[in-house]
Amino acid sequence: MQKIDIEKRIDSDDVASRNTGDVLAVLYSKSEQLEQTEDDQKLKRVLGPRHLSMIAIGGALGTGLLIGTGSALRTAGPAAISISYTVIGFVVFMVLSGLGEVATYIPLADGFAGYCRRYVDESLGFACGWTYLFLFLLVPANQLVAGAMVLQYWVDTDIVNPGVWVAILLVIITTINVLGVRYFGEVEFWFSVVKVCTCLGLIILLLVIALGGGPTGDRLGFRYWSNPGAFKEYAEPSRGLHVTGDVGRFVSFVSVLVTSVFAYIGCELVGITFPECARPRKSIPKAIKLTFYRIVLFYVFNVLLLGMCVPSNDERLLGNDGAIASASPFVIAIFNARITGLDHLINACILIFVTSAATADMYIASRTIYGLAVAGYAPRFFSKTNGRGVPLYGIILSFAFGLLAFMVTSSSAADVFDQFVNVVSLTGLLAWACILFVHIRFMKALKVQGLSRRDLAFRSPLQPFGSYFALAICIFTMLAKNFTVFLGKDFPVDEFITGYIMLPVFIVMFLFWKVWKKTKFIASKDVDLLTFRDAVDFEEEQFQVRDAEEKAFRQANGNPKDVKWFYDKLFGWIF
Repeated sequence: MQKIDIEKRIDSDDVASRNTGDVLAVLYSKSEQLEQTEDDQKLKRVLGPRHLSMIAIGGALGTGLLIGTGSALRTAGPAAISISYTVIGFVVFMVLSGLGEVATYIPLADGFAGYCRRYVDESLGFACGWTYLFLFLLVPANQLVAGAMVLQYWVDTDIVNPGVWVAILLVIITTINVLGVRYFGEVEFWFSVVKVCTCLGLIILLLVIALGGGPTGDRLGFRYWSNPGAFKEYAEPSRGLHVTGDVGRFVSFVSVLVTSVFAYIGCELVGITFPECARPRKSIPKAIKLTFYRIVLFYVFNVLLLGMCVPSNDERLLGNDGAIASASPFVIAIFNARITGLDHLINACILIFVTSAATADMYIASRTIYGLAVAGYAPRFFSKTNGRGVPLYGIILSFAFGLLAFMVTSSSAADVFDQFVNVVSLTGLLAWACILFVHIRFMKALKVQGLSRRDLAFRSPLQPFGSYFALAICIFTMLAKNFTVFLGKDFPVDEFITGYIMLPVFIVMFLFWKVWKKTKFIASKDVDLLTFRDAVDFEEEQFQVRDAEEKAFRQANGNPKDVKWFYDKLFGWIF
């Protein structure tokens, strides 16, 4: 079994004197660099259950849901998108559940790359970490462009250059990240509260419209499932492509399966926050468990109602361009119901969604490069943190890539940038697949080494079949991404390259690190399941002692129902 020398130097007293985050920051540096890990290379562990709980759902609620569903509805019909969002929602839940089981055992400072490195192969950690970083170095700029376009709904480009909005939004998201994880967690919490309230409001509104409670009094029900139909044949007019019959309906379903992935990408954001969680074995399971109900409510139910209120042949379904609020199918539902004034409110909400997403994406990018540096996959200076525990060099790197958003001042440059973003869109699926594979290897290691999953603080449900099934769907969707380029007489080479190029890049990086470092696949019997587990166990015991003291204090005072009690009972299930 691979061991790290520092393990031999830590006894129970030493563990008791350390913050677990400090211990883990030391642990996941390169073994030859362990002695060099100092206070300026440690993250702050201050995020509480409510922060992780809201980040878990807020990270996935973005423009993909408010706008991207329009493209899916137009392409495949209401029944197809309901099924596809349900299937991908199951995959997301399995990904987060598997990540939660591994992370509650021992949370790692270097994120996804660290879990791949510890439980599978160092080469997989290198490939997974860098491909995931590529995505979140570019996505913030894309979000800033979307934010500038949303603001154009009120102020025309002839009056204010969109570059001005990009500059303002870039300063805002950078400031939030520089202030530290405590401020980021609090801001993201309230951003997510707005997101959740917006989605809840839209669900209620769509339900009222579907039941005939709108100004028109028209009871829609499942009318649009009959005409124009629950499933649509695949058509791509720009290429003169039309696939008819059952095959065409199946092609449409598979194509929106990829669109559904786009809407869910970002939900794994919560996994990046685990190293900065104040109490991982309580906060992480709560955040993961509640995600299941939120997926059903905010995605599956929302999409179902949307298909009842907007026909799939509505000419205003512009697809996933995200240029203005009217591109959102939710706004179209409001227009069709003849409700005036809500378009501005929805546009403002979209702006909040975009700002929140850009802030979170910068956070992910900075923590991902930090984790890569801690693991030895990136230059060491990226692991430096300031007094607030902020990896400033990672923020600077993300800020530099955010400057790409100023290409919005040139329409041709913006088009090129959209193509460039498409290059890295596959990394979300690659990250999900890596997480699921790590969880499968983790379960196998526990079994081979005689450890029971029943003793874990959190266990992923439906195992081991859940992770295997979700991994199969991920692989299928990765191969099906942009598969429509093979249909029809012409072959759009540029769409094929931008759609699939990250897959060979991932493979090349994996093989490069394996050949250069001569790494080996870690056998189940050799997976390290012990190093620093005592540190995490001890910290949890300390929290349990504190909880017992607080409970005894409340009982001694007659169990008063204070603000915390009301919050947990009334809002804890969702916030």
